[in-house]
Amino acid sequence: MMNERKLIVWFLIIAFGVSWPLFLLPMAFGPPGSQVRQIVSMVAWAVAMWGPGLAAIVVTHFLARQKLSTLNLGRLRPEGRSTWRPYLWAWLLPPALAIVTGLLTLALGAGRLDLEFTAIREAMAQAPGGKMIPAGMVVAIQLVFSLTLAPLFNCIFALGEELGWRGFLLPHLLPLGRWKAIFLSNVIWGIWHAPAILQGLNYPNRPVLGVFMMIAFCLLMGTILSWLYLQTKSPWTPTLAHASLNATAGLPMLFLTDVNISIGGTVSSVIGWIGLAAFVGWLILSRRLEIKQIVDELGS
Repeated sequence: MMNERKLIVWFLIIAFGVSWPLFLLPMAFGPPGSQVRQIVSMVAWAVAMWGPGLAAIVVTHFLARQKLSTLNLGRLRPEGRSTWRPYLWAWLLPPALAIVTGLLTLALGAGRLDLEFTAIREAMAQAPGGKMIPAGMVVAIQLVFSLTLAPLFNCIFALGEELGWRGFLLPHLLPLGRWKAIFLSNVIWGIWHAPAILQGLNYPNRPVLGVFMMIAFCLLMGTILSWLYLQTKSPWTPTLAHASLNATAGLPMLFLTDVNISIGGTVSSVIGWIGLAAFVGWLILSRRLEIKQIVDELGS
């Protein structure tokens, strides 16, 4: 069996080797903003989310020669614990962070409240019969879907990332120490996004700086996802949180206008980091990241 360092290297080679070509694929389908390229981006980037998960499966089964059960896909919570509280955190924390981001965006003057839903009205006007549908109804439907069914659907793709980053990489880095493992795994997670960020994902008007902004965001959000994983030793809690984040991170933009989304309006924006940093600070001060027994078991 390979040593830990070689397993990690092979995991990264496969994860990046699968995902980065898929991230770059849309560049072959017309200029940015074209309909074809947008469709290809949506499909290719969704599939790319399974690069880390595929790497975790291949390395665990073929290189480490371990049972896939060691990835804990069959575990929902630690043995002897009946609480489902981590799953409530996973589902509800992302929309709470989105609400905080929206309020801070308004308070800091980085956007204006738009209860006329101008952007949605303009988009609906371009669709056949769209003018007949009230914008408020569209917003209400999107809110309900984002808070209920969308996180469950998003789990299909979010599991691909979480099985890799939290289910495989984090435990294999834990012998370095809890904080080093959390830091390194999330920096790598941020770098993994680079080809998509350079094409305008999340920070469209700052694509190069956006790579470093994404790393900062992943350090903050990834610490929360790591906390959820370490509570349960299961990839399912960070998967649900990741899926809920993807469903709700941009919800404030339904109610805002004149917003630079690199600065505010979404959880990944600079203003969004404030809520993330506050929550991570609370985890540290309340010692909720002091999960020594679970960390020792995972790192052994």
